[in-house]
Amino acid sequence: MMKKIQFGSYHLGIERPLVMGIVNLTPDSFSGDGLLGDVAASIAHARRQLEAGADILDIGAESSRPGAVPTPEDEELRRLLPVLKEIVGWGVPVSVDTYKPGVMRAAIDAGASMINDIAGLASPESLAAVAGSDCAVCVMHMQGQPGVMQQAPAYVDVVAEVGSWLRAAAGRCLEAGIAGERIVLDPGFGFGKTLAHNLSLFRALTAEVWDDFPLLVGVSRKSMLGGITGRPVQERLAASIAAAVLAAEKGAAILRVHDVAETRDALAVWSAINKGELND
Repeated sequence: MMKKIQFGSYHLGIERPLVMGIVNLTPDSFSGDGLLGDVAASIAHARRQLEAGADILDIGAESSRPGAVPTPEDEELRRLLPVLKEIVGWGVPVSVDTYKPGVMRAAIDAGASMINDIAGLASPESLAAVAGSDCAVCVMHMQGQPGVMQQAPAYVDVVAEVGSWLRAAAGRCLEAGIAGERIVLDPGFGFGKTLAHNLSLFRALTAEVWDDFPLLVGVSRKSMLGGITGRPVQERLAASIAAAVLAAEKGAAILRVHDVAETRDALAVWSAINKGELND
């Protein structure tokens, strides 16, 4: 696996997992942390995530929770751009969670360092938007669309199928001129997968199906953790931290989390005990 990821002008090493702090600008986040498009509150939350130790900030202005209704592009941009323009000057890579080519182009023009696309750059327009920049891209697998993806997800072999799809998506990125050090893969936990599918994918994080591309793992507060513990979303902190440490153990390069400080503390303990290293 490569040792660094290029996020625009930033080049971050992945000797330890990078912590990506979530900043939801939506009114209907599944995790209950949506900021309703409040610019000042969103900027303040992003600052708290940075001060808690986030290596990357991930901002999204459209909910992709199961059953979500698509947000019009102009509304997504209205929520996104004021916050993005403020935080891109903070000296940390900023990722924008969107699947719309127009939003991608506007975000890149405003200084985004990464595009986090739940649709995996499936459209030529999305591919072109990222290829024409020096942004990183997170290519995620999703079966179906957010509105219906959890109704009846089905696979013959979830690991093989998700791995094959992501390898093909990465191949399209490379062919379009996106350098390998700018590509991150996300198996898409909870996006068109049952609990059993999610667990199979998690166990396979060390498998060879990912072609050694760095992996982003985003399971913080998700329903798979509720399915395991029986706890509601607001009581999934312990489960989220356990999953983050296990993902780190399996070599995840980026951990996308709501609770940055707690995750950094857990990773520091894991690193000190397991590797004899003290995190910076």
